[in-house]
Amino acid sequence: MSDFITENTNEDHIDRRGYLKCMAWAGTGVLFSVGGGILSSRMLGGTASAAEAAASFNFVQISDSHIGFHKPANPDVAATFRETIARINALPQAPDFILHTGDLTHLSETKEFDDLQQLLKDCKTKQVFFVPGEHDVLSDNGAQYLERFGKGTHGTGWYSFDQKGVHFIGLVNVATVKEGGLGVLGQEQLDWLQKDLAPLAKSTPIVVFAHIPLWTIYAQWGWGTDDSARALEMLQPFGSVTVLNGHIHQTMQKVEGNITFHTARSTAFPQPAPGTAPKAGPMAVPAEKLRSYLGITAVSYAETAHSLAIIDSALATTR
Repeated sequence: MSDFITENTNEDHIDRRGYLKCMAWAGTGVLFSVGGGILSSRMLGGTASAAEAAASFNFVQISDSHIGFHKPANPDVAATFRETIARINALPQAPDFILHTGDLTHLSETKEFDDLQQLLKDCKTKQVFFVPGEHDVLSDNGAQYLERFGKGTHGTGWYSFDQKGVHFIGLVNVATVKEGGLGVLGQEQLDWLQKDLAPLAKSTPIVVFAHIPLWTIYAQWGWGTDDSARALEMLQPFGSVTVLNGHIHQTMQKVEGNITFHTARSTAFPQPAPGTAPKAGPMAVPAEKLRSYLGITAVSYAETAHSLAIIDSALATTR
């Protein structure tokens, strides 16, 4: 295996050793902060609770619930999703909202959407923002997803909203994706993004969330977005940009200039690390270890410091 990441579309010649150094694999929380327009990170320690206490608001990211999946990698994804909800309900400070970054269901069937909505009723945090994953648009090109979760959005489900000085942008990069292929945003959505960003001050903190990563992690498995460079170019002038994704079912982080990329664990099943298996897909692990591979991401924002604290936690820690 070459030390160079041949699938890196930015041609930045990061070697594989450097690639691993700029990532945090599943299991460890990382605190991100912005000072003077520069984003830095460090491992969480005793100051994590202080960051949360000082936050103007908090939100949780969940991803890849795959309701309806029932194969050996996790024969009861509803149970682990219930544990996720219980974990959110038990947070010392209730989050203002939840972001779900796609693959709500496994086969986009009516019962799967029904079951997901029923499970969410047990969550004390009622406001949930969604973007679709490729599994949510399998059977009807996303019609049912849009009817249930995409009202008031644009195109195939993209939209934006503001929360206490932070601008959130939900993008859709799965509408035309082929199995194993890279995600695609498309010209219509990119035109909308340009218009959405135009009135914002460059000091506005921005959080972008989409299903497939907006940076190329492993092109051979479709772990990247073909035209993401055009979106990232529009985001570069802003001082603080955080990009949250799912799809790969494991935690990875990368900082590139003013943009921090962060992928979340699944609540359903893990996938192998890039290139460590013949292909991507559900990875079976010993039953007693499954919950250490699943989890949630909690994010705190301190308005005065314009900082985001991102903390990953595994379901196993609740047991």
